[in-house]
Amino acid sequence: MPDNVRELRLKTPDTEKITINLGYVDLGQVDLMVQEGFYSNRTDFIRTAIRNQLERHADVVKQSTVRKRLDLGLRTYSRTDLEAARRAGKMLHINVLGLASIEQDVTPDLARATIASVSVLGALHATSAVKAALADRTR
Repeated sequence: MPDNVRELRLKTPDTEKITINLGYVDLGQVDLMVQEGFYSNRTDFIRTAIRNQLERHADVVKQSTVRKRLDLGLRTYSRTDLEAARRAGKMLHINVLGLASIEQDVTPDLARATIASVSVLGALHATSAVKAALADRTR
């Protein structure tokens, strides 16, 4: 490979796109707040509003996370992880609040052989074949 060419690694996105419907009056008020300079754009307003609500309810979220035994943040399951679980005769229960990622080289058969259940509050990134293989185990 020439010295001036670099191989790009796939970066896991740190956000997930969502769509919401707002009434015209609410949307107009958001636009007014943006126009008045309180927020840089609609997205900035919505993110701030969401963060404020999450901060307001932080104790409840923390207690629920502990009670439900959720892994918090980013959790990646590699082929190596799943093969080690299979060798140990263990089935994994994926419980994540955030992003659960099953790497691209994990086959549907390996996923079914090692993952007993999937519960993700946030986003699950996996190939469509792996998601299909785990559909009956996903809550």
